[in-house]
Parts: sequence; C-alpha cells; structure tokens
Amino acid sequence: MKLRLTMSAILALAAAPAVAEGTINVLTWEGYADSSFIDKFVEESGCEVNATYVGSNDDFAPKLMAGGGVYDLIAPSIDTTQLMIDLGQVEPLDTAAIEGWNDIYPKFLALDGIQQDGKYYGMPYSWGAIAFMYRDDAFDTPPTSLAALWSEANSGKISLWDDKSSIYVAARLNGDMDIYNLSDAQIEAAKQKLIEQKPLVRKYWSTAGELVDLYKAGEVVISNTWAGYQSSLLADEGIKVTEFIPEEGAEGWMDAWMVVKGTPNKECAYKFLNMQLSEQGQCGVANVNGYSATNGVAAKSCMTPEQYAALHQDDPDYLDSLLIWQPLGERFEAYLNAWNAVKAQ
Repeated sequence: MKLRLTMSAILALAAAPAVAEGTINVLTWEGYADSSFIDKFVEESGCEVNATYVGSNDDFAPKLMAGGGVYDLIAPSIDTTQLMIDLGQVEPLDTAAIEGWNDIYPKFLALDGIQQDGKYYGMPYSWGAIAFMYRDDAFDTPPTSLAALWSEANSGKISLWDDKSSIYVAARLNGDMDIYNLSDAQIEAAKQKLIEQKPLVRKYWSTAGELVDLYKAGEVVISNTWAGYQSSLLADEGIKVTEFIPEEGAEGWMDAWMVVKGTPNKECAYKFLNMQLSEQGQCGVANVNGYSATNGVAAKSCMTPEQYAALHQDDPDYLDSLLIWQPLGERFEAYLNAWNAVKAQ
C-alpha cells in the first residue's frame, strides 16, 4: 500500500456540503489569491473566489479529505501533487481548455508528480527556492553555511519552517545530500541534529506573516525562507535582510494548480486556471510573492527586463542547481514522524 498515512482516521471525518455554483473555493498558499489580481478576475469572470491558506504541504491531504466538496482547486508543491493523484482527490486536466499551456517551460511539464497514464493532473504555476535569510544588522560576517543555524552565537534568534523539510536541512548539514532517499539511520541522525538545535530556536515559523513579524521584532535574525517573499515584505517595512544559498545547497520547488475531483464549478475553475497562467496571474504572483513564473511568454510580456532576469526567467536551468522537491512515497511517514518527534521534545 503506497499511502499509509493513517488516512483511515481522516476518511472517517464527515464531508461538508458542496459550495454554490459560481463560487470557487481554493486551498492554496499566501499570495496566490491576492486581491491585487484576483479582484479583476472576479469582476471580469463573474466567479467569486474564496481562499483558504496552508502553511505546509502536509496540510493538503487532511484538509481536502476532511472537507469533501468544499474545495474546487488546490495548489500543492511538486512533492505533494502525486499524493493527491494517488488519493483520487484530483482529476485529469483538459489542457486544451487552458490557453498558454504550450508556453509553460518544458522543464516543468516533464516533472514527475503532475502527470500519470498520459494525462496531466497539475498545471505548473510558480517556482523558486527555499533559500536562507539573515538580518543585515545582526552579522558582521555574512553567513555562508547551514552551521549558522546551529551556532551558539545566534542562540534564541534562529527559526526554521515548521515543516518536514527541516529534516532535509539537518541532513545536508550532516553531509547526507540524497535528502529525498534518506535511510532510517540518516533520518534519525537528522532528527538528533534538530533536537540538538532546538534550545537555540526562537520559534518554528508556520506562515510568511509570522516569520516577518519575528524579524521585525528582532526576535529572529536567521532562518530559511520562501525566497523572494518574506524578504520583500520586510523590505517594505524598512528591515534590511539578505537571502543566500548556503554551501550545503538549497531545495527547489514548483507549485501546480489541480482541479478537485467532481467539482461542480468546473467552468469557473478553468477560467481561474486560464487567468493564473496568463500575464495577470503570472506577474500577479511574481509581484506579490517574488516567485518565478512557469509561463515564460507571459512573464516576458509583463515583467521588466530586470525582474525577468532576477527571477531566472531567462535561465530555467537555474532549477538544476537546486534540490528540487520529490515525492517521498512510502517514506513520507518516516520523515513526518521524525519532524513531529523533534517538536515533541
């Protein structure tokens, strides 16, 4: 059995009733349904949009399975899309109904996890790195290694994302670079490394806003980050921070929109997908979150040359320098249990 995530308990929860036609409920990340570009979509399409935000990819399966009929669209990352397919929670896309589909970078369309049996289940939307970040005024010498997040010098002012990917961070510091195929012994070593770090941690952050507030208050000076997003929010507040890729490397991600199986709002759902892959949606997420776009043609039409270059739109091979997230399959539970064990200490 590929998925043994105590799903029987989740499936026992009562399903909620479906939402009204003409209103789409999206389960997604902060910024992906921002009013700066969603309001125009609502006005032009006549489709209302209700957004529920997640703080981790581990939120998608429980929320979706506990709320059958509530959500029409979801936007998980590439390490979670296959799980949604395997659980039977999403349906194949009608790619012919999505304008701009052929303008998506081939690199993203070739990724495992969004296609199965010759059909696509996920529409690549945005991508980037899980970089690291520090407050400029807290370091005389800029950090270059993950070791800075285990340094006594930064005690009480360190933060990590409250996500199983913290196991990936500790594994790399241990020298275990095949982070999506760790053995039980390597996962245990990563867990112990995180337990060793825990007394130095101010707080594990779960949302972009929470991390921004920690930096603004001076409670945190170094952390990992959703590259481009929290740093831009802090810049708006006059807080100088610097993102960096450590010597031990960084993870890469790609988020994809998926249609929930049996949605009664398919017409609005596809209008939404078309908007998100157009200039409106691609530059919408780039301007709000600072993330890179998957439709290079749309991005070039709506970005300045400086923004286009800064977001690696002219260099999608940049993704090859990152450890792009991969589905963990049967190992998912081992990673998640290890992270939960760290937090339980």
